[in-house]
Amino acid sequence: MSRALSTASSTKRVVYIALAGNLLVTATKFGAALWTGSSAMLSESVHSLVDTSNELLLLYGMKRASRRPDAEHPIGYGRELYFWSFIVALQVFALGAGVSIYEGILHMRHGEPIANPAVNYIVLGLAFVFDGASWWVSFRQFRAAKGDMGYYEALRSSKDPPSFMVLFEDTADLIGIVLAALGTYAASSLKLPVLDGVASILIGVMLAATASLLARESKSLLIGERADRGLSDSILRIAEAASPLSRANGVLTVQLAPDQVLAGLSLQFPPDLRATQIEESVIDIERQIRASHPEVVTLFIKPQTDATWKEAIRRRFGSVDTGPRDTRA
Repeated sequence: MSRALSTASSTKRVVYIALAGNLLVTATKFGAALWTGSSAMLSESVHSLVDTSNELLLLYGMKRASRRPDAEHPIGYGRELYFWSFIVALQVFALGAGVSIYEGILHMRHGEPIANPAVNYIVLGLAFVFDGASWWVSFRQFRAAKGDMGYYEALRSSKDPPSFMVLFEDTADLIGIVLAALGTYAASSLKLPVLDGVASILIGVMLAATASLLARESKSLLIGERADRGLSDSILRIAEAASPLSRANGVLTVQLAPDQVLAGLSLQFPPDLRATQIEESVIDIERQIRASHPEVVTLFIKPQTDATWKEAIRRRFGSVDTGPRDTRA
C-alpha cells in the first residue's frame, strides 16, 4: 500500500491525541487565569482554546475530504482538507495571536499584580506535561513520515497539513507555556505587572509567526501542488513496462488530498495500431497504475506523439526545461 494511505490513520490518531490534550489544558488554564488574573495565562488559555477548535476543524476537513465524488464535484472533495487547514492557520493568526497581543497591551496599560502565582506554576507545569505528550506523539509521526529528508524540507514537501500543523501547534504551545511562566515569575518577583503583559505580547508574536508559516504551506496545497516526484517516476515506469506498444511521453500530477492524486499521462502509440489495441493497452496500464498506487483516484491517459506532448508543455510552462519536474522531456 502507498505511503500516503498508510499514514492517514496515524495522522488522524495524532489529531485525536492533540484534541484530548488541548481539552484538558484549556480547562486548567482558564481556571488559573480566572484565579490569578494573569494576562499571560489568559493568553495561553485563548491559545489552547484556539488549538482545540483547530483540531476539530482538521477532523472535520478530513471527514469532508473522504467523501465520494459526485456529479457536482467529479474529482472529489479532497481539497476540503486543504481549505480547512488554511482556515486553521487564519484562526491561529486572528484569534490566537490577535487576542494575545490585545490582552498584553491592555495589561501593560492597566496591569494588576498576579494573585497567588503558585497556581500559575502548577497549571503551567501540568499543561507542559499534557502538551509535551501530544508533541512527542506528533513529532514521532512526522519524523517517521519524513524519511531521509530534513525537517524543513519535509515540511515544504508534505502533502498532509494535519501532520505538521499539530506538530507546530504543540511546539508553539510549549514555547508559550515557557513564556507565560517567565512572565509570571518576572511580574511577581520584580513587582512589575507590566512584564506579564509583555509575555502575553511575545506569545502573540510567536503565534503570528507560526500562523504565517502554516498559512503559506496550506495555500500552496490549496491552489494545487504536484504530487511527490517518486510517484510520477513510478507511474512512468509502470506505463513503459506495461505495454510494449506504447512509449510514455510524460505525466502531470496534482495533489488533491494527502491520499488523493489526479494524474494525466501522455502515451505515444505506433501510427498503424488499431483503436481497439490502443484501448486495451490503456485499460491495462490504468489497471496496473491503480493497483500500485490507490491514491491515484483520477487518471487521464492521452494518446499523442512525443512532439505534440513537448509542444503542449512548452505552451503551458514556457519551455520544456522549465516545466514541472514530473514531466518527461
